[in-house]
Amino acid sequence: MKRICLFILVLALLPALALAEAMLPGPQPKALPSPQGMRLPPQREVPSYTFTKLPTAIITNYYDYMIGSYNELPLVVIPDVAGGGYFMSYHGRRQATSTRRVFYTYLDPSGNVINNNEITSVQNHEGFPAIAVDPVSAKPMYAWHADADDDAPLETQFTSDAFIAGISGLFNDLALVCDAPVVIDPPNADPTSDNEFIWPCMVIGPSPVAGKRRVYVGMRNFISHALNGSPSENMYIAYADFNGDDIEMGTPLAWNHTSIPEQDAWNHDTVEFRRPAGTLAVDNAGNLYWAGHHVAYDASDNDLGDPDMDVFVCPNYGEGTWTRYSGYGNIPTINPNQAPSDTTGYYTNPDAGDIPYGDNGEMYWGISNSGHVNATVGPDGKLHVPSIWALQAYSGYYYPALQFVKEFVFDLSTHEFEIRDIFPQQDPNDDFNGTFTPWDLEAPWGEVDQYADDGAGGYFPAMYTDWPFAHWDQAAHTDLMMFHYNGVRVSEPNDHGMMVCIWQDSDRARMFNYYSDTDYAAFAQTPEIMISASPDNGITWSEPISINNVETPQMAGIKPMYTYPADKVIFTGMQGQNEVGKIGIMFYNDFTWGSNVNAPAYHPTPDGGEVMFMELEIVFPLGLASDDPTVPSVAKLLLQNYPNPFNPETTINFDMPASGPAQLEIYNVKGQLVKTLAEGNHDFGRHSYVWNGTDNGGNSVSSGIYFYRLSTNGHSESRKMMLMK
Repeated sequence: MKRICLFILVLALLPALALAEAMLPGPQPKALPSPQGMRLPPQREVPSYTFTKLPTAIITNYYDYMIGSYNELPLVVIPDVAGGGYFMSYHGRRQATSTRRVFYTYLDPSGNVINNNEITSVQNHEGFPAIAVDPVSAKPMYAWHADADDDAPLETQFTSDAFIAGISGLFNDLALVCDAPVVIDPPNADPTSDNEFIWPCMVIGPSPVAGKRRVYVGMRNFISHALNGSPSENMYIAYADFNGDDIEMGTPLAWNHTSIPEQDAWNHDTVEFRRPAGTLAVDNAGNLYWAGHHVAYDASDNDLGDPDMDVFVCPNYGEGTWTRYSGYGNIPTINPNQAPSDTTGYYTNPDAGDIPYGDNGEMYWGISNSGHVNATVGPDGKLHVPSIWALQAYSGYYYPALQFVKEFVFDLSTHEFEIRDIFPQQDPNDDFNGTFTPWDLEAPWGEVDQYADDGAGGYFPAMYTDWPFAHWDQAAHTDLMMFHYNGVRVSEPNDHGMMVCIWQDSDRARMFNYYSDTDYAAFAQTPEIMISASPDNGITWSEPISINNVETPQMAGIKPMYTYPADKVIFTGMQGQNEVGKIGIMFYNDFTWGSNVNAPAYHPTPDGGEVMFMELEIVFPLGLASDDPTVPSVAKLLLQNYPNPFNPETTINFDMPASGPAQLEIYNVKGQLVKTLAEGNHDFGRHSYVWNGTDNGGNSVSSGIYFYRLSTNGHSESRKMMLMK
């Protein structure tokens, strides 16, 4: 699968990007145009909400790019023990020509600013801050990167706030948690001594030391030793133990360090290229996690076909051996017919004379443009990583107009992966497609719902499109808008299972500016904030709320960019059977839409914008999960097979909510029965079967898409899998 290699572009942009410390692009999928699609109308009721804090400017900020951390939430709820409210951190410039600094903000429970200022008093170029709050003492900690010594590489600095009697800004002495350059000894190469770890993220978990907690600061490598010098940001982690007295007394913390050997190997691999994109998470049992995804190519830019959803686990409070668990994020799909009476596939391969892709797994939904995500662990033992999935082909192309928001969920106990739609949602009665499919929203499943006239005497399958990005212009920053402006983030489930996923959407702006559709003229300067709510730890997600400057009076004149939810929803009570909760949101009001400081500048005016805070109170929808934790949700009896795609065998698991008859069968794409894997009575609980790619006669079947169906007690579910030989 060929990819466009951006190595020459990276060399041209390197001086400007190094100054800005923006993440560097590497090999990118090749984008193909799509005809104008349709906006998906709401399929369910949108949650009601009210503003508990109107959008409020914190400061005018002349640094108009990614004001918070790349891979965490820079807005944190203060525990009730300290009176509530929020701590916030961002970087910015007070004037267009001033030095970029790291700021902190303390907001009271009503969202009013109590304190907002630079953390340090030194005019140093600082950026991309991380923040974490001790859940016991409620004292905040901050980390960011800056040039803290006389050499060229950047260091990562750390400080904590004593936060005594509700007084913020009582900062302790700065510490270097990473003094670059750093020596890394990878398992596949000689040690290197030029490594520069920046872009911090931070989490706090339990400590092996009684009465203390452990803080972890994860940093990604700006230096690459990988194939062709393409970026491969292995993570370096500093950790230290503390308690509230240590912070209050300013006791220096004792820092230790670890790295992930397999990621170190990726950064030093000159034969194959792998690039991780992820962040840290921690649970209450002393396990540290790196969660995200990676891409993998050979020297000819062919996709290596790795399972790309990754969770690296380190037990023993980050001091154990790292183990990687991976799953395939690719969801196979068929190629829709191009016309009502023509079964030829609509999508074609430009590298093969425009021959249509087949229905044997050549097309799929896969993770794309998702370098800026976070990860959270819920009380149910599930780890959540939100991302964007795009329609792609194994030849290396993808379709930017067909990108949708999903998440992968990793079970910390079973080590299983699950992909869930956030928006749009697949019809629960769809037993054919593996996920939301924009040309097939109604029965009969597996067929194009309707066709559109192409204006030249032909047809094309009508489909719903979306644009989950903070800007409409794909060409911004030399065709790297989606690389730089992506950002899907999810809050941690609270004790009630309430959580939100927030991203931005510029689909209606694109309809007008790109397709010249005058029906959307009012949205020409309108990036939207999308908020989907879950009442049940992410099992079900609501239709998203849209906050924008056309339909939301409180947002008049505001162009939101770089949007971050608070780390938790604050439960406020009940409205009938529905739980109600508040979510704080930090974002940037961009005076001129698009970044001036990110090279190459999208516009020539360094007019900046404003760091903003607002808070919404949302009436959460009713969840579909069972109230009895011992009974699996009806919609989750049949799990996704693993591995998928597979060769020569795969494992299929399903859960029985009660003892009874169950039948597990495999069908081909024509609906013909291939194999009966299980039948007869099954006990309550989980059951596992292995399919080795043979039919009922013991004959090996051909490569392609297959469906497996579970039937039990009047309930039936189907999922899709792919055999690749």
